[in-house]
Amino acid sequence: MKLSKLALIAAVACGINAHNLTTASANDINMVSFCETSCDCGEPVCGCEPVCCDPGCDDGSCCEPECGCEVSICGDTCCDDGCDSAGCCGGGFGDCLPMGDCGDPCSLFGDIGHGITVGGWAQLGYHTAAVPLFNSRPDELQLHQGWLYAEKAIDTSNGFDIGGRIDYVYGTDGPDTQAFGIDNDHWDNDWDNGNDYGHALPQVYAEMGYGDLSVKLGHFYTIIGWEVVGAPDNFFYSHAYTMYNSEPFTHTGALATYNVSDDLSVWGGYTFGWDSGFEDNGDSFLGGASLGLTDNITMIYATTFGRFNENQGAATGAERGYMHSLCFDVALSDNLQYIFQSDVLESEDATGATARSTFGINQYLLYSINDCLAIGGRFEWYNHDGIFDDGGDPATANNGGDVYSLTSGINYKPHSNVILRPEIRWDWAAGDERFILEDGDDDQFSFGMDSIFLF
Repeated sequence: MKLSKLALIAAVACGINAHNLTTASANDINMVSFCETSCDCGEPVCGCEPVCCDPGCDDGSCCEPECGCEVSICGDTCCDDGCDSAGCCGGGFGDCLPMGDCGDPCSLFGDIGHGITVGGWAQLGYHTAAVPLFNSRPDELQLHQGWLYAEKAIDTSNGFDIGGRIDYVYGTDGPDTQAFGIDNDHWDNDWDNGNDYGHALPQVYAEMGYGDLSVKLGHFYTIIGWEVVGAPDNFFYSHAYTMYNSEPFTHTGALATYNVSDDLSVWGGYTFGWDSGFEDNGDSFLGGASLGLTDNITMIYATTFGRFNENQGAATGAERGYMHSLCFDVALSDNLQYIFQSDVLESEDATGATARSTFGINQYLLYSINDCLAIGGRFEWYNHDGIFDDGGDPATANNGGDVYSLTSGINYKPHSNVILRPEIRWDWAAGDERFILEDGDDDQFSFGMDSIFLF
């Protein structure tokens, strides 16, 4: 499979102009200070006027305040009873905050005792055109995710510890994260509620750890890929074709994690295939490693191979094969992050015929303006076989082709508990290749925006 000239040009352009596997920091935007300073003497006194230097100032004279003040600065205004600067992120929700500082999020539950944390979020979204991914209901406001979780994280600093987690989700994303790997309504697979809404229990697991070793037992999210199901842990509202069509969402089984050093962690375990509940849906290995190549570059490799699913009800029987994801997370500067991901999936059915054969490259470029605002771009090239009907002769359906997607978006936090993610997206296919879009076309523009309310 070769990348067409158009895809190559777009990939290079995105790489020039334009996270880790678990993406827990996708929306934890790094704060940019109001201006650089070498002063360690504390906050200015009220009424003082801090001196801000040119951006290129590096002689230690930047913003040097008088010492001994215990109140906050809102932009250029010193205040002691609330913010009166339009540049104050989070104004009116608590203490006066510096420009670009959204503060700590509030929680309805938080730590309820014994190390157990309870929280969640609500994600509401709207988009103008459907793509064959999560965002399949255009031109209507919808609840994508009403999410609740309870977690006891393990702490092995004092030896052995035990914990676990349970997640519940309701919304239009619910059916997409159910245990649909076996079509027999087991676990949460029949918890649909009409109009594409449904419930799911995507994680129910116990975790045990001692020292640098921990083991999960139960039903848990995959370690494969950069994008995840949980909305707050993704930069973009929409998803990549690769994530939705070529990567598992959940597994059931056992997964061990061993922190070899500060720079190297390895995973290894056994699972019942892909997207299964607590019934036998396959036999597969799940594993990989995260390696810090330098202070600014992390490489993550994750793989699964074996019997992926039984695919009950289909004449072709079980699907088996191999899939891997290779991701490089590069900090180009304190504010600029570049992610390169490549996925390969090769599988066959019980007759030996190709079930899926896909290859994808995703590139992300994310720039943090401050703690409350970031911009980003994503370019994807997805070569598929066995995924999309090409819209032509039935004899050539699902025969593969190239799909491209270019997305540009913003993450804005008006408050630490609120994330707004507007984006524009262009999807197209190479040559005469057709794939499933809203009107069966081979290209489309779309606008989307969602709001995430954390609690």
